[in-house]
Amino acid sequence: MDFKGVLVKIFTRNREVVLCAAGTAVALLGLGLVYKYNVTRPEKKFTRVGVVTQLLLHPMKSGKAVLVETAECLRMGLKYGELRDRHWLVITEDGHMVTGRQQPRLVLVSLSCEGGQLCLNGPQMEELRVPLQQSNNAVVDCRVFSIDVQGRDCGDDVSNWLTRYLESDKTVRLVHYEPHLKAQRPSEKEPLFPKDEKVAYPDAAPIMLMSEASVRDLNTRLDKDVSVFQFRPSIVVNDCEAFTEDTWDHIQIGQVELKRVVGCGRCLFTTVDPETGIITRKEPLDTLKTYRLTDPKQKTAPILGQYYSVKKTGVLHVGEPIYKITY
Repeated sequence: MDFKGVLVKIFTRNREVVLCAAGTAVALLGLGLVYKYNVTRPEKKFTRVGVVTQLLLHPMKSGKAVLVETAECLRMGLKYGELRDRHWLVITEDGHMVTGRQQPRLVLVSLSCEGGQLCLNGPQMEELRVPLQQSNNAVVDCRVFSIDVQGRDCGDDVSNWLTRYLESDKTVRLVHYEPHLKAQRPSEKEPLFPKDEKVAYPDAAPIMLMSEASVRDLNTRLDKDVSVFQFRPSIVVNDCEAFTEDTWDHIQIGQVELKRVVGCGRCLFTTVDPETGIITRKEPLDTLKTYRLTDPKQKTAPILGQYYSVKKTGVLHVGEPIYKITY
């Protein structure tokens, strides 16, 4: 019998032993890998740092806030029913954005969705209702600051309503972001944002979080108090010290995980009163500049609140605790 035949004979007689040994070796290798993974992987530590006190959506950029008790937290921001945060944008006829910086009274316009209709309301204006879905309307190229985006035109009735409300000598239009349209990529303006991050019409990020304590600290320095609504956050928190949100690099709220990207640099829009639509061009911005020029990446804008990316989606609820994640 040749050598090959001997091996076959041995294997045949001891097949169960050989297979058992092989199985044991594979199992030990697997256990070794699991052990190595668990040993080398840092353990998450959760520290309670605050509680959610308000959730706000601003469906129309520069429009009135919608307060909700619960909201879906998606990669592109908060969602409540048909409402998505900053998914509607007022533009000029050549596609440039119109915000409260140019038209402060936009902050008094509320946008809602009801029964498949888009509803607009504003002071001294009759409510306007138009179909929410108008797929035959044109897709418009537009710009948010220096970034090219697109939106579905909401129609002439909406355009006429907004133009009358703003008493504008130039026609304005409203566009709506749809998932297949060109979105903003914040990393084009700020490299600290993830390359795959997309948003519709916010200034920068899908989520902006700030604490009530930070606003209270600001109010101790002002002659007239301001509210969190002046700063248009997505998530408002409490049970923490002023400006501690600056240090929350990685947080969890319920099943939602957020990663801090950069501080929110404040601009002239903070001087628009959300209750009156009047712009002062002074406070609280002037006071913030005296003590909140803290972020080297925001050389000319004081920081109040923090921009976050959504790392794990889920549902947020008012009253939920916030946990800082460390390793």
